[in-house]
Amino acid sequence: MDIPPGHELNADQIAYWNGPGGQHWTDRQQAQDTLLAPISDILIDRAKPKAGERIVDVGCGCGATSIAFAQKVGPTGHVFGIDISVPMLARARQLAPAGLPVDFVLADATVYPFDTASFDLLVSRFGVMFFAEPAISFANMRRALRPSGRLTFACWREPRHNPWMMTALQAVYRHVPELPQPGPEDPGPFSFASEQRVQRILNEAGFSGVKMERCDLSLDVAIGRGLDAAVETGLEIGPASRALEGQPAEVRAAAGNSIREALTPFARGQAVPLPASIWMVTAPAS
Repeated sequence: MDIPPGHELNADQIAYWNGPGGQHWTDRQQAQDTLLAPISDILIDRAKPKAGERIVDVGCGCGATSIAFAQKVGPTGHVFGIDISVPMLARARQLAPAGLPVDFVLADATVYPFDTASFDLLVSRFGVMFFAEPAISFANMRRALRPSGRLTFACWREPRHNPWMMTALQAVYRHVPELPQPGPEDPGPFSFASEQRVQRILNEAGFSGVKMERCDLSLDVAIGRGLDAAVETGLEIGPASRALEGQPAEVRAAAGNSIREALTPFARGQAVPLPASIWMVTAPAS
């Protein structure tokens, strides 16, 4: 596997997304794209892509948002998806319809030599919270934007506002030690939860006029397939999955039973909707 070069402080993230973590997401690509589709819809609505625009999709993963944006900009536009994960980008290339104006590159956006002032829009669905030095990363990405360009991305708010992830984790903690508590500025899914921190990072990177919109919604962790599928989601992806890494089968089985017990009150037929909350962040390039 060809691991992409990157900023030295991003080495741990590059290793993670090219190891079991990235493979888990790739294996669950269809389920995760269905689960996160409501957030993709919000992202596209706030980004307002126009026909003919050139777009950078940062942390594009398996390509769902890149493909959706490419369909919006049409044959005269172009989408450039960038990610550090070999398996996820391989899936993105498989999924992209032939002839769609989208390309994918394996690279760290912190150091990638973007063509200066060549894009209209920089977007991301949960792909920007993993940089070790995010102000440096955003400064590099901002150089890719035209003066008239703009930034739009989604990031998670605090864990307490996202029971869709935390309910399974708390159930798993009945059986395994708690995960190490990350520092407030360590890379991770909740590293952009603080409005003040995001504002500071983007200001340091040269953005002004940053706006952050709180969006509360409900995510069906069963993706319409019932309680068994909801338990599977908890076991295979997200913080509960990380807490269970390396645990024997009997511990995983017990944890699965606890997840089922915790999720049962939320079940509504074949759906298991849980609360979620994100920031939608927007800013002009200059």
